[in-house]
Amino acid sequence: MTDRYCVFGNPIAHSKSPAIHAQFAASTQQDMQYEKLLAPLDGFTASVQAFIAAGGRGANVTVPFKEEAFRLCTRLTQRAERAGAVNTLVFDGNDIFGDNTDGAGLVRDITHNLGFELSGKRILLLGAGGAARGTLEPLLAAKPASLFIANRSADKAEALAALFGQIITVNGGNFAKIAGNSFDLIINATSASLAGETLPLPPGIFATGSLAYDMMYGKGDTPFMQQARTQGAERCADGLGMLVEQAAEAFTLWRKVRPETAGVLADLRTQIQA
Repeated sequence: MTDRYCVFGNPIAHSKSPAIHAQFAASTQQDMQYEKLLAPLDGFTASVQAFIAAGGRGANVTVPFKEEAFRLCTRLTQRAERAGAVNTLVFDGNDIFGDNTDGAGLVRDITHNLGFELSGKRILLLGAGGAARGTLEPLLAAKPASLFIANRSADKAEALAALFGQIITVNGGNFAKIAGNSFDLIINATSASLAGETLPLPPGIFATGSLAYDMMYGKGDTPFMQQARTQGAERCADGLGMLVEQAAEAFTLWRKVRPETAGVLADLRTQIQA
């Protein structure tokens, strides 16, 4: 009997997850199928329950249901608990186990695919919403020298910094507060690139050898990557690798085998640039 998995979202037609997991399954000889399911905005829980009743073994969760998925779980990983959001579900009888693989995917893309060491680095995280929160624990576990959360709304950044500041020095504030500082890694966790907007970044924040990383991706440079190059970033990367690596984390949780990601990432990159 072929095991069933899916991704829930709204909208969901654009999702690349079925193609990614199909390649993972083929390369690891796993008997499984993976589909994308559009859940009504007011019907996520019912959609999950229907999928479980139909024999579903696990699911990914994307916008806007990650926080609702968190509340649905009977058990959580520590990183999901700290993130307050879930993007991966495992179904076992009445048990719904939740994880958040976003941060692990981000860290693996940066360290493994891009070869950028996080230990001892000064990190600037732009944004204080769910995308930023989901990455904080894995980023801090990599032992950077410091991490600053910058957000248009200073109080939201400061609250998030206080929540995670027990591990290493984490500060937060608005964009003006980072003036006069420089960073080795600047991560854009805002939706500015989706809207085609630039961010109010002070000059001089990109240190020598710095990496600018946008969680968004598309054909060519994102608006954030273009802005970062103009302001002195030495290297730029988009979030396509994060997408593939967080999917590999979920696949490993479900199937207990880790798929290779390089070929999948290369294929996806070719499709997007075509």
